Amino acid sequence: MSHHVVLTPEAQAALKRQKAQATLSSLIISILSIVLVGLILFLIAISSVNITQPDVIVYKANSRNDTETKPEQVNPTLQRKPSSPPNALARVVTSNSASALAIPVPDFDAPTQSVDFGDSGDFGGGWSSAGEGSDSEGGTSFFGQKSEARRIAFVIDYSASMNGERVVLMKEELTKSLDQLQPGTDYQMIFFAGPVWVAGSTVKFRGSEAKDGNIVVAPDGTEYRWDADGGASSFSPKGIKQKATWLTVPNYDNLLGAQRREAQSKGKKILNKSKKIVEETPLVYGTRWRYALEMALEMVPAPEVIYFMTDGSTGKEAQEVAEKVGRTGKSRGITINCIAMMEPRSHEAMKEMAKRTGGKFTVVEEGGVSIEVPLN
Repeated sequence: MSHHVVLTPEAQAALKRQKAQATLSSLIISILSIVLVGLILFLIAISSVNITQPDVIVYKANSRNDTETKPEQVNPTLQRKPSSPPNALARVVTSNSASALAIPVPDFDAPTQSVDFGDSGDFGGGWSSAGEGSDSEGGTSFFGQKSEARRIAFVIDYSASMNGERVVLMKEELTKSLDQLQPGTDYQMIFFAGPVWVAGSTVKFRGSEAKDGNIVVAPDGTEYRWDADGGASSFSPKGIKQKATWLTVPNYDNLLGAQRREAQSKGKKILNKSKKIVEETPLVYGTRWRYALEMALEMVPAPEVIYFMTDGSTGKEAQEVAEKVGRTGKSRGITINCIAMMEPRSHEAMKEMAKRTGGKFTVVEEGGVSIEVPLN
């Protein structure tokens, strides 16, 4: 006979609450256990990581004085140019990199229009006496010898033997050369006979005759003494020597209005004064090249071109002077153009001087015919 225990409702409710609490406690314990196990595994994982600092090793390469040049890479690709149309000229614009496209550029000149009209004191630059048709490239010409230099020295013979047709031809050509000087050109004229003087100075005799010696008086009143020890080619300076400085034809190309007119007027005055000096300077006794050429070579800054004109020879000294002056001129980058005025005895020395400096040599014959002589 079996016995069954019948629980009261109160007991059943208490049992149910106890069962729920046990279930909740088990769940909480399980969750905490899982978190604990996970934390333990995380700590183990962290402790197993070994962080080490790498050793830094520095190597010092041997220094080399020479620089290795990386060979230039050449692109072997060839680019064909498109066929040009018949009777047409084209240029191809290329670059260092290969391109799939070649662009033909037509050869077309578009003249630049100027805003200036004419060249007088009121209208612009081109009709003034200083630099007709000026392009501001500098330069002039003398007895057919054209130069585009910006610093030009004229070394001109004013000796007594230059009388008659010779002095007329010289003054006409020198005046013409001054008229052709371009704006922005520096120039100076050095005259010589026995003594040497900068154009604008005066020469006075110390004795009863010119051969007794001369005194050169500069425009500022300074006197320079020249003595002759024995003949027309023996003059030499005694004491201080006169120095030549540059005169400048003002450059007015970038000026407008009143400033342009002022610069043009100033240039005309400078050139007119020089032309008046050319016309009024008298001839003087003696002939010696050396000191006149030395005065030109010693100008600061140095001339780019020297025009040297004479009708006389200084004997044996002429060849010596030509060689010495030629060497000096070449070393300083100075071109010496020589003009012999109806004097064959000076030809060889003048040719030597022109050849050494890359200059030209011209012979002026009677009637004013100028013949350029080959230097080869």
